[in-house]
Amino acid sequence: MNEQPSNWVRTDPGVPVIKSVNWGGLKTLYLKEVRRFFKVQLQTIWAPAITTLLFLVIFTVALGRTGRTVMGYSFADFIAPGLIVMGMIQNSFANSSFSLLVGKIQGNIVDYLMPPLSTAELMAGLIGASVTRAILVGFAVWLAMLLYPGVHVTPRVGWAIIWFGLFGSMMLGFLGLLTSIWAEKFDHAAAVTNFVVAPLSLLSGTFYSIESLAPAFQAVSHANPFFYVISGFRYGFLGVSDSPVHFGALLILAINGVLGAFCYFLIRSGWKIKS
Repeated sequence: MNEQPSNWVRTDPGVPVIKSVNWGGLKTLYLKEVRRFFKVQLQTIWAPAITTLLFLVIFTVALGRTGRTVMGYSFADFIAPGLIVMGMIQNSFANSSFSLLVGKIQGNIVDYLMPPLSTAELMAGLIGASVTRAILVGFAVWLAMLLYPGVHVTPRVGWAIIWFGLFGSMMLGFLGLLTSIWAEKFDHAAAVTNFVVAPLSLLSGTFYSIESLAPAFQAVSHANPFFYVISGFRYGFLGVSDSPVHFGALLILAINGVLGAFCYFLIRSGWKIKS
């Protein structure tokens, strides 16, 4: 009898084959999530871009033609950057809040849990796809605004655009991931969208400067993390801001750290995703 070890056994039982990052699995998950939303790009990319442009058209026609200025800029130039990043963060949330939820509803969440991916790799794939969708939506809106008469969206402070666009999208990606873990049906995710994400987005200073608000409402706005994303991203295009830009950058980074750690803990514990 041959006592030599079989060539089919590469490692001893219990010894992990993938000892570091499973780059192949992470890439596969990321591409799977990107292809999922890109397959229906008319709904996931172009429709949100058109909706955001409609906001610009309506508010420009209603308020911008009177020569109104905000913080020294025309009303159209003031609201354009906020509309871009608002579309980005909302679609980042929409993407990440769908993945695990539809898996739970359709009964194929095992496709996310069984592959040899760590919790961090699973999160990286899902959040990476959400940020990718956000960037595509933001880029589509920005290109359309370049062609819109009377609107100037020329980048001025590159680091602010990248920082607040990236980490703002990540923040809503983590929030969407938390929603997909908690939700048991689409109504739950829709409730978070309608009663949390939409109000915080619209009341974040996208269409106005908080300098024109009463002190009590200014305090409420400063408690809204979306406000710092909008204001910081606008700073990247206008060079002016109604909030401390560096404080907002650090605050968004800290919020991402807390939300990311919370997502990691819930996924690792299997709360509401493992029987």
